[in-house]
This record gives sequence, C-alpha cells and structure tokens, in this order.
Amino acid sequence: MKKNQTIIISCAGMGTRLGIGTTKALVDIDGKPLIIRQLEMLEDYEDIRIIVGYQADKIIEVVKEYRKDVMFAFNNDYMTTGTGASLSKGLLNAREYVVALDGDLLVKPSDLEMILNFNGECIGGCITTTDNPVLMSTNGDKVVSFSREKGEYEWTGLAKIKTNRLVPGEGHVYQMIEPLLPIELKIINTKEIDTMNDYEKALKWFKNNYMEDDEVDG
Repeated sequence: MKKNQTIIISCAGMGTRLGIGTTKALVDIDGKPLIIRQLEMLEDYEDIRIIVGYQADKIIEVVKEYRKDVMFAFNNDYMTTGTGASLSKGLLNAREYVVALDGDLLVKPSDLEMILNFNGECIGGCITTTDNPVLMSTNGDKVVSFSREKGEYEWTGLAKIKTNRLVPGEGHVYQMIEPLLPIELKIINTKEIDTMNDYEKALKWFKNNYMEDDEVDG
C-alpha cells in the first residue's frame, strides 16, 4: 500500500439515465451498494474522500455505517457541473498523488490495485464498450489525446495524477488531465453503470468473478 495518495470518489450526480430514482453509487451489487463494493477494495487505504451532491445524506449514512474515517465534500452544483468539479472539491490538502474514481464504476480488484500501486502517473483505459465514449489515442504506452471521435481505447474515469499538476475545473476529469498528457496507459477490466443495460451487465460480471461469459464458458 502506498501512503502518498488521496483517493477521491465522485458520487455527486443524479444518475438519471439509469432510471431507478437513486444515485448510481447506491445501486445494489449482489447485496451491497456499489460505493461499499468500492470501499471494500480500498480498505487498506487511509485518505479516502467521497464527493456527494444528489442524495448526499443517503450516501453519507451508508458509508458511515461501513467506515467512519472517510471524508466527505459537497458539489452543490452537481446538476450543472461535471466530474471535474467534484474531483476539484476533494483536492484541498491532498497527498502527493490523487486517484480519481467515479462512483458508477465497478473495477476488477487486481486492476484497481495495479493503478494504486503504480509508481507514477497513469490513466486507466479499456476496450471501447459504451454508446457515447470518451476515446483516448495513444503513442506506444502513453495516452496522448482525448476525443469523442477517434481513439484506440475508452477513458474509464480512473486515473492517478500528481496533485500539484491538477488545476481545479468544472467540466470533466479528463479535461483536467488533458493538458498534462502524455501519461502512461494501463488497460483495466471495468464496467461503468450508466443505464439499466449497463447495470445488468455489471452485476452479471461481478457474479462471474469479474469474468465475461466466454471466459466462464472456457
């Protein structure tokens, strides 16, 4: 475990496209809320900050029942700002590195640990799977640009960046990172929960021990 990093989980959004009337951080993943599944993977890490907005009281209550040393910050403008605004709320007095993690992301534990243990800055990417992805172009093993039109990999929302290089913003996390490129790419296995179809796939993937159907069948 590296102690020189602050982990910031962005959970402020409404999750309207999921259509179940609750923030995505609280969706049930085989008996536990997604935010708790994330925290289970982070049990050995000290400085964890969760950014809340929509249904903030519910998230805080659920988290405090599980772990009392987590810090919270509020993005009260969650309806008009992006994940970058949420990340920015957690930067005050952060440690040498910030690990950005979206509250709607289910990550294979060994891959999350790979990011956390990496010695330096890195960006988590995956094979493109979502309908409206932010794409990343690479040069060798480094991410060199973000785009909505072209790129070899999909931006996942998971990244580890030096705190003193991050300039607070109100857009998206990748827009805060873009001026800092190139940065090392790490391919990870993950499921983003944005729609009900995404949720069903993520839940099945979790129950399959983070394996796809063809891997299970094999």
